[in-house]
Amino acid sequence: MTRGSRKNRKGDKLGKAPAPEPVQSGPQPLQVPHGAARRWILGASAVVAAIAGGLLWFEPSKAPVQTSAPAEWAFVGSESCAGCHEAEARLWRTSQHRRAMDHATAQSVRGDFNDATFDYAGTRSRFFRKKDKFLVETDGPDGKLATFEVKYTFGIDPLQQYLIQFPDGRVQALSIAWDTRPKQQGGQRWFHLYPDNAVTSSDSLHWTKLNQNWNFMCAECHSTNVNKGYNADRDSFATTFSEISVGCEACHGAGSRHVTWARTNPAARGPDDGLQVRFDERTGITWAASAGKLTPVRSAPPPGLRKEVETCGRCHARRGQLSEDWIPGRPLSDTHRVSLLDRHRFYADGQMRDDEETYNYAPFKQSRMFAKGVTCSDCHDPHSATLKAPGDGVCSQCHTPAKYESVAHRHHAHVSPPLGCPACHMPERRYMILDRRHDHGFRVPRPDLSEQTGAPNACNDCHRDKPAAWAAHQIEDWFGPERRGHQTYARAFHAAWSEAADAQAQLAAVAESADVPGIVRASALAELPAPILDLIRHGLSDSDPLVRLGGLDRLEGAPADQLWPVVSPQLRDPVHGVRIRAAELLAAVPPARQPAADRDKFARAAAEFVDAQKLNADRPDSRTALANFFLRQANPGAAEAEYRAALRLDPSFAAAAVNLSDLYRQLGRDSDGEKILREALSASAQDASLHHALGLTLVRQKRSEEALDELRRAASLDPGQMRYAYVYAVGLNGIGRRDDALSVLNQSLRGHPNNMELLSAALNISREKGDIAAALGYAERLALLRPDDPRLANLIRELKR
Repeated sequence: MTRGSRKNRKGDKLGKAPAPEPVQSGPQPLQVPHGAARRWILGASAVVAAIAGGLLWFEPSKAPVQTSAPAEWAFVGSESCAGCHEAEARLWRTSQHRRAMDHATAQSVRGDFNDATFDYAGTRSRFFRKKDKFLVETDGPDGKLATFEVKYTFGIDPLQQYLIQFPDGRVQALSIAWDTRPKQQGGQRWFHLYPDNAVTSSDSLHWTKLNQNWNFMCAECHSTNVNKGYNADRDSFATTFSEISVGCEACHGAGSRHVTWARTNPAARGPDDGLQVRFDERTGITWAASAGKLTPVRSAPPPGLRKEVETCGRCHARRGQLSEDWIPGRPLSDTHRVSLLDRHRFYADGQMRDDEETYNYAPFKQSRMFAKGVTCSDCHDPHSATLKAPGDGVCSQCHTPAKYESVAHRHHAHVSPPLGCPACHMPERRYMILDRRHDHGFRVPRPDLSEQTGAPNACNDCHRDKPAAWAAHQIEDWFGPERRGHQTYARAFHAAWSEAADAQAQLAAVAESADVPGIVRASALAELPAPILDLIRHGLSDSDPLVRLGGLDRLEGAPADQLWPVVSPQLRDPVHGVRIRAAELLAAVPPARQPAADRDKFARAAAEFVDAQKLNADRPDSRTALANFFLRQANPGAAEAEYRAALRLDPSFAAAAVNLSDLYRQLGRDSDGEKILREALSASAQDASLHHALGLTLVRQKRSEEALDELRRAASLDPGQMRYAYVYAVGLNGIGRRDDALSVLNQSLRGHPNNMELLSAALNISREKGDIAAALGYAERLALLRPDDPRLANLIRELKR
């Protein structure tokens, strides 16, 4: 299933487009601005992975295309597996994996197509049938009513979406979905995935637009052996797959060699039975209780590479695809870019936010369960995808019921129905209106952290009429003052996201702690306010590729030639995703300045980076990333072409417009830059980054009043972005409006009380104005953040005279 996010629709693969910065030349100290670490869009709606039957491709006149494996590894289909693996096939046929996608037939369609209607944003959509076809009359790409044939069903529970195919091979997910729950639970109805918006054909979230596209957003995880088949020259798709839904080979890999082995020499059991991966992490493993331990201990330490978790993560993670050459059991970072913890998708303690689909991979990799060696199939049957035991039976495999189901532990004896383990340890969030997902961090409820960081907690999920302090007091009464838990990093991320003075030290402590999960250490490295080279070097040698990627992310924006000794070893990293990230960082170093021994390594990694972007050439964020790469390599013509290609795909894509306008600035073509920004604003008038960039462009053209108006709009549209407020205040001060400038700064300081740039500006403007008392106040606030700054200490003494 897929549901685009308004937060992500502009391509958070690149983050919000920053204000253009002056290009430095010559040797510079290693300085990386805070927030330079790039955020990647992980838009493919990752939900499932397992089997199906029948060969299908979208151009019936053409032969199907085999992908993702060499010729000796061919996809054979789940029915070939069922002949020998009857029990597993029987379980799979009952699973949601089996019904992840299907042809629209009387057997598969759950929605009411008996001339039913649904009203939304001024459009009445009608669902009806004509013979064996399922049709919907709704607003098309031009906003006019038109009739479309539903070709495929998508998902089964708790909702079902419907896919419509266009002549250019594009398949789009209708945003009106069917609630498949029983009527007594509120189901059996049509509903819209964006009930609080009025999404019309002019909006990039409209069902006909880029962010509801199945070929990119959904296909990889709802079908087996998918080849997207995008043709950039024609802007069309010829997407193929070997099974319409999630089949055996979606998890186990291409099965031809295994089938050949089974047919020719099945008695010769041995290491080469033709399987691409052996999910043997649990083979021979036992869990035994020991004295003084509340939970059992694994008979052997967990392996470094968790093949099962990485395989499930292909679809149960928020990630972007780098390559279609996925092999089961390999690190996910080999072919995908996994989202790290950031303030947009996670709370400071690592819980997933309600409005951002993060899936289960990231929460599970934060958990004590993962650290101790638990795998997905310890709890879930891998073929039916159901829990291995009803109720709390899954938990009691390891957690003694006498201890954990007691009133002394649960303290909710009179609650009806009785609370189960997930109620407190796997808080539920909802996505796509109906889809209930349990956080797989398996965390201890921490209402005390809610007080400090604003993260939710399971207690107040139910007791919404009580403050977090009340819940924290109850927990302390029951379990004592000591709070034990596996997730110990909430304060560090909260410090970073609130710009606290000690954020650097707190994040550094998290990043270098061997007891902290790898995905968290990676995120801490990426969030460092300033890079600590020794710490980053240590991260780049970590066995977890996510940690290596986190270290590379923090080096975004540093002078590339100075980074060569630090980053170039990653050009030969065994993980594809790490290699291409290293090449991206080093792209600005010309071949003549690259050590001769490294040139071939860079060339290969750079080619891999370009291939990864070309795989996603249907996405404006990938075209923009490629443009940035070309620009770093001093190829402005190629960069301009890619930026323009991005804007053809999505005229409102701010990152491409801002970066292209900045390219024109460098080329002395500010008028062309202004035109690009105004065109983008005509498609996305509420985008603050576009207004900000336009304001800077007008400043350079000495059109002060127009510039200030654009800078004001940027600061107003996105008050959380302190840079917009700072630049607007500087502009106001520049024309003598000091009081207005201070007002803007003080308003922004309410949300960013520890921001040194805002405080420094307020200090300087107050001094210029002659308000010594106000200047002293700002200086003393700065001194708390920079206690060892002698210049600041001298200034405070001067102001106190």
